[in-house]
Amino acid sequence: MILAEGVSGGNPTLNISIFAAFVLITLVIVIRASRNQKTAADYYAAGRAFTGAQNGIAISGDYLSAASFLGIAGLIALNGYDGFLYSIGFLVAWLVALLLVAELLRNTGKYTMGDVLAFRMRQRPVRAAAATSTLVVSLFYLLAQMAGAGGLVALLLGINGKFGQGVVIAVVGVVMIVYVLVGGMKGTTWVQIIKAVLLLVGAAAITVWVLARYGLNLSTLLGDAAKTGASLDPGKQYGKTGITQLDFVSLALALVLGTAGLPHVLMRFYTVPSAKEARKSVAWAIGVIGVFYLFTLVLGYGAGALVGPKAINAAPGKGNSAAPLLAQALGGPVLLGLVAAVAFATILAVVAGLTITASASFAHDIYANVIKKGEVDDKAQEVKVARITALVIGAIAIAGGILANGQNVAFLVALAFALAASANLPTILYSLFWKRFNTQGALWSIYGGLAVCLVLIVFSPAVSGETSSMLPGEHFDWFPLSNPGIVSIPVSFLLGWLGTVLSSERDDAKYAEMEVRALTGVGAEQAVHH
Repeated sequence: MILAEGVSGGNPTLNISIFAAFVLITLVIVIRASRNQKTAADYYAAGRAFTGAQNGIAISGDYLSAASFLGIAGLIALNGYDGFLYSIGFLVAWLVALLLVAELLRNTGKYTMGDVLAFRMRQRPVRAAAATSTLVVSLFYLLAQMAGAGGLVALLLGINGKFGQGVVIAVVGVVMIVYVLVGGMKGTTWVQIIKAVLLLVGAAAITVWVLARYGLNLSTLLGDAAKTGASLDPGKQYGKTGITQLDFVSLALALVLGTAGLPHVLMRFYTVPSAKEARKSVAWAIGVIGVFYLFTLVLGYGAGALVGPKAINAAPGKGNSAAPLLAQALGGPVLLGLVAAVAFATILAVVAGLTITASASFAHDIYANVIKKGEVDDKAQEVKVARITALVIGAIAIAGGILANGQNVAFLVALAFALAASANLPTILYSLFWKRFNTQGALWSIYGGLAVCLVLIVFSPAVSGETSSMLPGEHFDWFPLSNPGIVSIPVSFLLGWLGTVLSSERDDAKYAEMEVRALTGVGAEQAVHH
């Protein structure tokens, strides 16, 4: 693996040193955090020991992924206004999570989404369905992060060949697996808190630096960016035809409704001691995430103005390189190395969070409650299964990341959001708010939403038919929209309703108990400690 000059003027040795320092420091923290992990609650939910503020910062660390930092900055630099719409969609989504989901989920569940659904339905089929959708959504999200890692490190170390980038993705995967196996949820949470602080400080520093170049005048910056081709008017990416405009509506639906169905975000609500802290953690998350997305506006247009779309498109990773290239234009190799380390931290923290969520869902829902029918004598056995699952998921993520390398990260994440909004959100909302909802409705909604969404993604321009597709040489793109949300989300709601009314199963008493617990928290703590 030859370390060429990745970015002209970049210093691969310095970049590797900063990476290594970050990994070593966080590993020490993860090992210290993992010392008193005795129970499943310690491994899955960090012993429910985090405060609302700590968890809110960790949620923002989990949520501000490579898509937010690298993908959106690139989209704004290249497409201007239409790229910023991703920031708006990702932020507005938190209102859905805050108002409809956070507190109620914390009261009715224990570790996973399957716990909430199984509360008033037939345990085994519903848990199997919840675990299936959790694994699929997590893997899609993991692909995006791994692709981001490949592009980023290629840029910093000057590794242009597919093989070299594949090696980089494998290394990221191995480090992530170590975090999850050693630290569990507690170690992962601390990594996310550190990463959120680093990301916010780094983005703030570059934002101020860029604005200082323009006399703290945002208008002058935007004017300069517009001269290089970053559009200030809507429509550059999504306004060309009726189809692209519809695609934007579909994307917006997926972004706004997807967050409240993302398994790794939902699982964070169980790491706090009470519903009040769950609510507080979302308020903190909204604050941190909102400030960060305002920074992306300056980062994106700053990269457009100071680096230029031509140089961004010519770099390895294309749009994903906009933020690192901007850092280099401002502060040379040292700032580039620091920003790269923050981006690398971002990817590691998010993949660790996704992996622990997927492995917990498999171990808790499928192994403990479907295979063992809820009769696991030894909780340590369940945690052992979770750790083995983390190894398998890590291997799949590495292979998938090598395949998805080179795709825009924000776009790949939007597909994961569409899956979460199609498979998970309708079922969660029906479960919490509709008395008549039953097992058949839940199964139709999860499997139907997942299947429709996956089929439409496979036959969309995202996979084939265009130069930016995953398989540009193939042509089986009969579905015209790149994001399937506008079709798959309503279909999932419809299937949930249809499955419910066609089944005679009904348990009003159980719903009444769930409603009281969801709204008041009565009985929630006993269930958790049980």
